Amino acid sequence: MTASKDHHAGSTTALPAQPVRSHPAAAVLIMIFGLAAIIFGLALSVSVGAADIKLATVWEAVFHFNPELQQHQVIWELRLPRSLASVLVGACFAVAGAMMQGMTRNPLADSGLLGLNAGATTALALAFAFAPSLSYTYIMLYCFIGAGVAALIVFGIGSLSRKGLTPIRLTLAGAAVSALLLAISQGVAIFFHLSQDLAFWLAGGVAGTSWGQLQYMAPLILAGLVAAIMMSRSITLLSLGTEVAAGLGQKTRLVQTGGMLVVVVLAGTAVSAVGPIGFVGLIVPHVTRYLVGIDYRWIIPCSAVLGSLLLVFADIAARMLNAPYETPIGALISIIGVPFFIYLASRRKGAIS
Repeated sequence: MTASKDHHAGSTTALPAQPVRSHPAAAVLIMIFGLAAIIFGLALSVSVGAADIKLATVWEAVFHFNPELQQHQVIWELRLPRSLASVLVGACFAVAGAMMQGMTRNPLADSGLLGLNAGATTALALAFAFAPSLSYTYIMLYCFIGAGVAALIVFGIGSLSRKGLTPIRLTLAGAAVSALLLAISQGVAIFFHLSQDLAFWLAGGVAGTSWGQLQYMAPLILAGLVAAIMMSRSITLLSLGTEVAAGLGQKTRLVQTGGMLVVVVLAGTAVSAVGPIGFVGLIVPHVTRYLVGIDYRWIIPCSAVLGSLLLVFADIAARMLNAPYETPIGALISIIGVPFFIYLASRRKGAIS
């Protein structure tokens, strides 16, 4: 009996200790050097393109704007909003993926693989078809609704089994729902002759982002990122399992509902701006966890930094690979993401089934 008590006592003390297995020093270094690299990447992103612009000219345009100079106009009206959008969107997709992986304990989860991107894209196609003159605010609202409906369908289908919602069922349900919703999107695009408009969103890219779009999306994204950081401790507990989290006094349903709302806001805003860029939310959280440990108080802010960094330099590569033409960012990231997904699936197939 004593041994049993000791065993239970040891197991209960071991579980709560897991969240402190982290590397805060590595996290601080990532944020410091990552932010510095983002600033450098922004400067480089603004300077390269169909016509290269010197970094000194970029500095002058940002701090001493002269509307009579054509290069200053190009920087302010075209390149600077595009570069800032890549920072915000990268943080969105990475943090959404990190939250979903933590809440579902599914190493393959991200907003794209679980149907949120496809749901937002379908809503966007319907908006283009039935209300082509909608303002950007309403387009974002459509994307939120589409992402939310897709999430409800995926989680509903994944929960139908007697064994409940498991990571592999969630992934399979997400893949099936994504395929269905993308087929609907393409059907709507063909029927209403929107193929060219929708192709831009499906390819994914930050080209054409305006200050008007940033004005609407930036407050939502910043609010979503702050909410994610505030929920990070609760997500760390959820990542240990719902029973452990409930045993430590956490209201798991409330945290899961709030977390999904944050994910829908982040994914919906990002997709409404740049299209369904996949795999950012899959790759970045895994790399971050490898570097900083399992504490989401570090994973979420570091994922935001690394996600921004990935998108900024992916956008630069998209402009330089086939200049003066552009390669879709979604295609570039998929080249890395698909092998990474296959590697994770094969490595963890026993753990997620």
